[in-house]
Amino acid sequence: MSIAAQLSQLEAGSGPQRTQGYDDLLKEILASENVANDLVAYVQSITSDSVGVISSRPLLSAFVSQFRTYGNNAVKLEAGPQILQIIGSKVVSFEQQDTDLKLILADAYEADEDFTNSAKTLQTITLESSQRQVSDDEKAKIWMRICRCYLEEDDATNAVSYLNKIKQIIYNVSDQATRLQFQLSQARISDSQRSFLDASTAYHALSTESVIDEEERLQALSAAITCAVLAPAGPQRGRQLAKLYKDERATDAPEYGILEKIFLDRLLSPAEVATFAAGLKEHQLAKTSDGSTVLDKAILEHNLLAVSRIYANITFGNLGKLLGVDADRAEVYASGMIESNRLSGSIDQIAGIIHFNTKEPNNPKVELRLWDKNVAGLSEEVEKITTALQREEPTWYEQQVGA
Repeated sequence: MSIAAQLSQLEAGSGPQRTQGYDDLLKEILASENVANDLVAYVQSITSDSVGVISSRPLLSAFVSQFRTYGNNAVKLEAGPQILQIIGSKVVSFEQQDTDLKLILADAYEADEDFTNSAKTLQTITLESSQRQVSDDEKAKIWMRICRCYLEEDDATNAVSYLNKIKQIIYNVSDQATRLQFQLSQARISDSQRSFLDASTAYHALSTESVIDEEERLQALSAAITCAVLAPAGPQRGRQLAKLYKDERATDAPEYGILEKIFLDRLLSPAEVATFAAGLKEHQLAKTSDGSTVLDKAILEHNLLAVSRIYANITFGNLGKLLGVDADRAEVYASGMIESNRLSGSIDQIAGIIHFNTKEPNNPKVELRLWDKNVAGLSEEVEKITTALQREEPTWYEQQVGA
């Protein structure tokens, strides 16, 4: 007897025999060759009006369990969308089963590396319903998964929209894995949008999470260093570089060499820059409006700051030679950094000379900046020690704080 005939016969039946008959037929279908079409017909039958909702729900739940463990991914991709379409018009009656099937189909898409369709499938899951209570943890988990799927496709725009949804409820989320994924996604989005300072801060925070494997923490630390190097030169970047340089684990990172030179305001050679560039991602090597890469700009600005530590003044011609650019471009970068308060100095355009203030011993602004830097460094060390005490001796720490 054909599958269609057996299904018609079962629809006309009733009671435990019908339920057992459907279970036996499902096993037969899963062992056959025409699986996808027969599975669609099976769901059409068990959700039909002749079977009734009371019987349909347990039958559909049993089907979901079998469908989840079925090993042929291609069959899931072929049958899944059709099955969802069948129960879509009756989703109020089968809301939980509809959600479970969408999660299974999303898994199948991701196994096939089709992250866009996975995200689109997950987006159709009902999260606001009068039929079932959906916790903030469940909502965040779904939104986080959608966000990560879009990030896999380098679609930062859609990823951000779902990350913003999570931001509204993140403080109610207790699941540690979801919270960590949220932190990582924040870092990845900032990185992809070239907000490198924000990305560096987020990656570094992630690298200190003790629940993450040591190897993954070091990867996050490396990403934090890379993003700090690519960030625009200035006081904020300087503080972030100081924090990374003082991290005891930084010496184990491949990027430590360039981090040290930048932190100590030493000139970087083209060979060192080329070695660092070899490990960058595609978006980190994208061209800016003036035709240079983000790395080119970051290194040029760093070397300009390094020159300001060595010279009291210098002509733009000689500055250009040190930076590896022409005199006009050297002047443009220098004036831009001075205007944005990222470089202390003044320009004599008539003489073609830039004067740096960093070498002036009695400059009150310089002295204040050095004082601020020392205070910031001391504060960071105190914070580091406090965090270590809280982690290693939590009982003693609570006693001291509460005293």
